[in-house]
Parts: sequence; C-alpha cells; structure tokens
Amino acid sequence: MVRRSQRKQQDPDLGVLSGRTLFSLQRELFAKLAEQGHPRLRPRHGAVLAYLDEEGSRATDLAAQSGQHKQVIGTLVDELVELGYVERQPDPADRRAKLIVPTEKGLDHMAKSDVILADMEAAHARAVGEQAYAEFKRVFRLVAERQTGTGA
Repeated sequence: MVRRSQRKQQDPDLGVLSGRTLFSLQRELFAKLAEQGHPRLRPRHGAVLAYLDEEGSRATDLAAQSGQHKQVIGTLVDELVELGYVERQPDPADRRAKLIVPTEKGLDHMAKSDVILADMEAAHARAVGEQAYAEFKRVFRLVAERQTGTGA
C-alpha cells in the first residue's frame, strides 16, 4: 500500500501543485524584492499589494479579489501603512468610503514585482516552450475561473 504522502509525491493533485507553485513563487519573489529594497514585506502582504490599483482600491474589493476576509485585509493594510507602502484616502466617488492608495514606496514595489514576475514567467516559457507555456496559462486561467466562480 502506498502511503498518502508518497502518493501525493508521485501524483500530486491540483491543490498540491498549486500550493507548491505558489509557495515557491512567493519565496523567490520576496527574496528578490528584499534584494531590491523591500526587505520588510512578507508574502501575506500580497493579498493587498497584488490586487492594488495604482489609483487606489477599496478594501472590500481587495478582499473579494484576494479571497481574504475584510478583517484580514484591514490588518494587512494597517501593516502596510506602518511600513509606508499604502495610505488611506477618501474615495472621491463616495466620501464615506476609503481608498487604499499606494505611496511612492508602494508604487516602486509594484513596478519591481511586475518585472520580477515577468522574468520568472519568461524563464518558465523558455524552459517548456513559448507555445506550451501560453497554453498552460490559458488552461490554468480557465481552471482558476471555474474553481473560484469568476469565469465569464
């Protein structure tokens, strides 16, 4: 009989593959960001920074996009305000609401993250072939949309 841990090693399911990919991607991304001037950020901050619009986003939108509870997003925003990456500003469309807006430091992080991730994706595309990687991304996007209920 094959033990469960061995079975997951030999034939990992979507959850295991997704987790391995995410955690490895985060380790590499945040190590490179630390080298480029952002050493205090942690992967948990990605629940805000990965979805943040340059002109600002509402916490409720960040929660919906990241799949995190609004309270978790609030805590992360508090940390990011303290670290100097975002600030809260009144939403011009609704003065009762607040926008989470990136600071210059936050914009620098976002730009560097985009470059690092693009480089990582390009390396994967070179390794498996441009066409195969494009097809992988297309199918993975469809699976993610189906799983999260965000598809068209």
